[in-house]
Amino acid sequence: MGRLLSVNVGLPRDTTWQGRTVHTGIWKTPVRGPRMVRRLNIEGDGQGDLAGHGGEHRAVLVYQHDSYRYWQNQLSRSDFAYGQFGENFTVDGLSDAEVCIGDRYRIGKALFEVTQPRVTCYRLGIRMNEPDMAALLVKHGRPGFYLRVLEEGAVEAGDAIMLVDAGPERMSVSEIDALLYMPGHRRDQLERALRIPALSAGWRKSFEALLKQERKDGAATGNAGLTTAPGSAPAWQGFRPFRVSGKVRESSNVTSLMLEPTDGKLIAAALPGQFVVLRLGATAAPALMRSYSLSGEPGASFFRVSVKREAHGAASAYIDDELKVGDIVQASAARGSFTLRPGNRPVVLVSAGIGVTPVLAMLHALVAEASTRDVWWLYGARNGSEHPFASETRELLGALPRHHSQICYSAPASEDRLHIDFDVRGHLDVRVIEQLNLPRDGDFYICGPTGFMSDLSAGLASFGVAKDRIRTEIFGTGPSMTPGIAASPRQTPDVPAGLPGSGPMVSFARSGLNVRWGSSFKSLLELAEACDVPVRWSCRTGVCHNCETGLVAGTVSYHPEPIDAPADGNLLICCSRPEGNVVIDL
Repeated sequence: MGRLLSVNVGLPRDTTWQGRTVHTGIWKTPVRGPRMVRRLNIEGDGQGDLAGHGGEHRAVLVYQHDSYRYWQNQLSRSDFAYGQFGENFTVDGLSDAEVCIGDRYRIGKALFEVTQPRVTCYRLGIRMNEPDMAALLVKHGRPGFYLRVLEEGAVEAGDAIMLVDAGPERMSVSEIDALLYMPGHRRDQLERALRIPALSAGWRKSFEALLKQERKDGAATGNAGLTTAPGSAPAWQGFRPFRVSGKVRESSNVTSLMLEPTDGKLIAAALPGQFVVLRLGATAAPALMRSYSLSGEPGASFFRVSVKREAHGAASAYIDDELKVGDIVQASAARGSFTLRPGNRPVVLVSAGIGVTPVLAMLHALVAEASTRDVWWLYGARNGSEHPFASETRELLGALPRHHSQICYSAPASEDRLHIDFDVRGHLDVRVIEQLNLPRDGDFYICGPTGFMSDLSAGLASFGVAKDRIRTEIFGTGPSMTPGIAASPRQTPDVPAGLPGSGPMVSFARSGLNVRWGSSFKSLLELAEACDVPVRWSCRTGVCHNCETGLVAGTVSYHPEPIDAPADGNLLICCSRPEGNVVIDL
């Protein structure tokens, strides 16, 4: 039997951290007397980031007094007070090694069920004044756990904690936590965990992803339970020289390059939808670095990339005006996880403008395999002069027995013929999609401007298409994920003010930015933030893998070491530093 030592609550508040405002409910303080526990919260309590904390399966956070003593010894501290770890219940007993997911406990008048280990983020580090705290809790097997409220009721310090029912499979909080975050991920253990009804949906999804993860030489590469897209390992690291063997004008503003390896060796087949990074101009840094989707048949002996001429675009201007057949460019291996899924489901390829390139590669792949799947081709352009690959796509679609097509011109020219060159006058948008009676059970692939993808994704979801069936590809930098940080206007990536660093060259390929590493930065994440490069992170200590991204070229060292390694060809920017020049897919 355990005992409730303290009930701790606190409402979210703003605090200053590294020059930014963080909205957080990590500060909890003890309260006297009984407190009512509701389905989503304790009276007087709240969470600042509901995407990562709170909700029905994370209503109450529990931490143990024994762990208090453990951390006081480990950190040589004696300044802890109840609520120190952001927990709602400080308890005597109920260790993470003994409590199991699905256990049910009676505390006071309320009934609870254990749903998942605690997921720690950087805000505990702020509260503890210990930046590595998120990683330390996992490494030491002391995360704490969340409770779901089965019966509402009053609780207070001093209440006994009575085990009412033991969860199935008898997998402890520590076991479940290690199964996701530590290397190994044994299939039999994953299957056991998924047999526990009480396990929260987020953890269930992570374990399902680990079960489906492809293996390399019998071992997994990366952690599919933590990152949505580890992708396949690139065929080579860094860059190889390619010769421009062809240059074709596809429309008034799009040019294709055919690139063949100069060594004459075969290139590994790309997956339909993947991209390559090109280094243009001088081989010495800083060169122009850009990411381009492959637009040709994935199994070809050469790469085809198709580039839109952008106003003030240095790379596209160089390709249009200076690059000639016979010139040499440096290319990375194909990479990326926006790829065509195998199977028999209908395929819906949706694009606008130059967003056509990755889905065109998918169309090539479907024709090459003589697919009998239902294939929908939806495309939007300004007019016929800005409609690349029009003849090519018509020919490809004609080779598919079950194809459908809808072409939209937002501003057709006088020579553009309705029902011949295009089907709908106007933008390709939710209104058009709504009239097409698309298959709700299909796989949807969307590429184009950010607003276009966001609107269509939301529209498809409202029509009943499952979110995991809607996949999007972003050209350029993606949106940031900085949980709890107050929103600020998005800045254009640029070299930070002040004296330039004297270290290795760090190239952010999607941002088109080259900047010297400086000793004032603790990680590549901090450098990216200083450059206003959009980033994604949560723990900042190598645990959560939200910051995982492609390492196109170069090597890095880690401090602290990640708990589980990223996928081959990737890195965790939150805890890495460059060892020589590096190119990062950001």
